[in-house]
Amino acid sequence: MPRTALHFAPLALLLSSTALVAAPPAPDTNAKPASPATVAAQKAAAATLPAEDGRDTDFAARGFIATRSDPIIRNAAGKPVFNLAAYDFVTGPAPATVNPSLWREMGLLRKHGLFKVSDGVWQVRGFDISNMTLVQGQTGWIVIDPLTSRETAAAGLELANQQLGTRPVVAVIYSHSHGDHYGGVRGIVSEADVQAGKVAILAPDHFMKETASENVMAGAAMGRRAGYQFGTALQPGPQGQMGSGIGMGLPAGESTLIAPSDTITKTGETRDVDGVALEFQIVSGSEAPSELNVYVAAPKVFLSAEMSTCSLHNILTPRGAKVRDTHAWAGFLDEALRLYGNRSDVVISSHCWPRFGQSEVAGMLASQRDNYRYLHDQSVRRMNQGATQTEIAESVVQPPELAKEWYNRGYYGTYSHNSKAIYQWYLGWYDANPANLQPWPPQDRAKKYVAAMGGEAKVIALAKKAMAAGDYRWSSDLLNQAVFANPASQQARALLADSYEQQGYQAESAIWRNQFLSAANDLRSGFKPGALSSQGEDMIAAVPTQLLLDSMATRYDPARMSAPLAINIQITDRKESVGIEAGKSVLLARVGQPMASPVATITGPRRLILGLLFLKAPLAQLQMAGLKVEGDPAAVASLQAALDPISPGFNIVEP
Repeated sequence: MPRTALHFAPLALLLSSTALVAAPPAPDTNAKPASPATVAAQKAAAATLPAEDGRDTDFAARGFIATRSDPIIRNAAGKPVFNLAAYDFVTGPAPATVNPSLWREMGLLRKHGLFKVSDGVWQVRGFDISNMTLVQGQTGWIVIDPLTSRETAAAGLELANQQLGTRPVVAVIYSHSHGDHYGGVRGIVSEADVQAGKVAILAPDHFMKETASENVMAGAAMGRRAGYQFGTALQPGPQGQMGSGIGMGLPAGESTLIAPSDTITKTGETRDVDGVALEFQIVSGSEAPSELNVYVAAPKVFLSAEMSTCSLHNILTPRGAKVRDTHAWAGFLDEALRLYGNRSDVVISSHCWPRFGQSEVAGMLASQRDNYRYLHDQSVRRMNQGATQTEIAESVVQPPELAKEWYNRGYYGTYSHNSKAIYQWYLGWYDANPANLQPWPPQDRAKKYVAAMGGEAKVIALAKKAMAAGDYRWSSDLLNQAVFANPASQQARALLADSYEQQGYQAESAIWRNQFLSAANDLRSGFKPGALSSQGEDMIAAVPTQLLLDSMATRYDPARMSAPLAINIQITDRKESVGIEAGKSVLLARVGQPMASPVATITGPRRLILGLLFLKAPLAQLQMAGLKVEGDPAAVASLQAALDPISPGFNIVEP
């Protein structure tokens, strides 16, 4: 069997992405204009915005050198993977269908090209959701965060070499364990050069472990939810997707990974990399479980990777993840202020634009520290007064002295969902009210609510009244019950889509906008599961076999197993032996502990083993490709049949 037949979706598991590959999109014919209530809300929002002092406009454009003449970045086969011009429509005053604050933010984020930051330091911005930073060494480039994909990273390096002179890449620094900060590495260096010592790759402690583990267990659910967060089914446009709040969308290119050759373990650790003095701050546990910042000493540039950007960040990302430690995050910002605030002339990040001047550096670090600390302390204060998540989200409001700084505003994270995350960090999901301990499931609950309110027609009438008054939160609550009680009700679906759409138009947060508009799209067009998005082989290789098998066990349905069985697996290319015990209730897989009396032994390379257990490819087809089965093939087929397929998606806004 050709290798491409198994080219890996097993970790389609991980993240889905928004691919910006088409130029200017056709308008959504289902989209509605802004309602009078939304027009009024946008005017009210505009009246509360900080004074425009021109600093961000200056900082976002300062140092611009050049950009690509062709805005379309393509892969080796000529297929578009990213469109630099996707947001060219963001000019002039904000339309009524976009929050004026978000419109301003996207107008700054859409600037793309090569920018000089300081002597010896440049950034490629707008080629991806993230930034690539280039530091000139004695013999070549030191690259910090090589973007998300092979193609965008290669395009960024090509632009830098064209404009600044061709230099080899002699070192790569991964700031943290998220794919948009390492995925393009093979577009700028080869693994052979890393292994030969020609290129150093530096990363924070536990980088490979966290890169491999994040999202694996809950990958199917995260991937579907990420589609809402990043608006994967939406086209950029005034009535569609408006970026992510800290960048554009994600490219449709190949994500790659090369293991680090050097690890940074503690704050204050230094390295001389190609004649450049670098100092590191470990901030693991803030935005990522493995993360560092970089201080470039000579030009006095502090790279605060994703600890501080042009927006309030997520304490719990809406796509789903482990909750982040807000208290520690604020502490890292305070530490950075003490260590680097008075000796940095520029602060840059791996998203957004720089801030120039020592006072700007110190001011941003201090203000963002206070932003996270206020959010944490006031959420905990209200929590200890007995307030629930929803009550905290309604009562903890960003104070004016913090809201006046554009970079503290909620273009990505928001006070609302972040305060709920802080509650969850300390107390979990339960608010201690027994009425919420065992509520009816959504569909059953909806049917009871609709009946109690007098039936669907009554619910719809109430929702229409709420919409006419501009109370879209209440209309969505009502109509959500109507849709879950009767998913076939076209009237309820259409009205709920309209209600969500207006809330999306009003949202300052790009990812809130994406979620509301994605929900409207699903209600109008129906959710259509797509093909499983594939993960690069580098990531597959990085995930430990035990973690993959533990993930497999979460798909085990013991009701489909007629009798317990024991199977051994020999993974030839890894020289790993695995014992699998499929019992009446759980499946246990143990690397290095084969079963004493297996009914079958499977032998083959990891690629084929994953094809069997994750893709659920037919056993006979895998045997033709080289997989060997000794013993009872029916037992292997029985195990495979007891595993759920990886979900291509599921309904969110209907049962």
